[in-house]
Amino acid sequence: MNIFLVLAHPEPKSFNGALLREAHRILIKLGHSVQTSDLYSIGFNPVSNRHNFTTVKDPDFFKPQTEEGYASEVGGFAPDLETELQKIEWCDLMIWQFPLWWFGLPAILKGWVDRTFAMGRTYGNGRFYETGVFKGKRALLSLTTGGATSHCEKGGWNGDIHSILRPIQRGILQFTGFSVLSPHIVYGPAHHDQAGRMKELERYAARLQQIDQEEPCDVGHY
Repeated sequence: MNIFLVLAHPEPKSFNGALLREAHRILIKLGHSVQTSDLYSIGFNPVSNRHNFTTVKDPDFFKPQTEEGYASEVGGFAPDLETELQKIEWCDLMIWQFPLWWFGLPAILKGWVDRTFAMGRTYGNGRFYETGVFKGKRALLSLTTGGATSHCEKGGWNGDIHSILRPIQRGILQFTGFSVLSPHIVYGPAHHDQAGRMKELERYAARLQQIDQEEPCDVGHY
């Protein structure tokens, strides 16, 4: 299986970094082909602008979707975006590894989505949800939270984690055709001791051993 890992954390020694490295190690050991984008390490620019393109459709008014559609027709994406787009198109499974910040994606990962999930190339022209461009591919959110499990349950301090993640899973991934696996969540790793962190790494490794057999979750249920 071709697997694309995307990391969005500024500290390589973070627990998110450890989860990414463990995933890479296990997946390679299992014989999968793996590509990685460490967004901070590669200095990915999350700001969407005309630098997204090598082509120009309308020089007088910048509308991203217009330029995306034209670039999709003529091969006009900037090299950094083309590289990421080809990784998404190559993979059978895409895994995003990130800390949940302000109930959402870190800015660099959201900007990566804004720039790479381009109209005409990744969605549009009647290709949405069940008929999406990436139909047949699967996606997994692997994330950490700052608070404990009890903070992210229905009736908890922050509310149901699945409701928090739904805009990402439904509005980005399913929208473009991905089948979404149940999120892998590590609650409050900053409050774990070393033994607790190792247990979480082992739990993730055990799941990844069977990842090719997992069925998608019902995002619409949340």
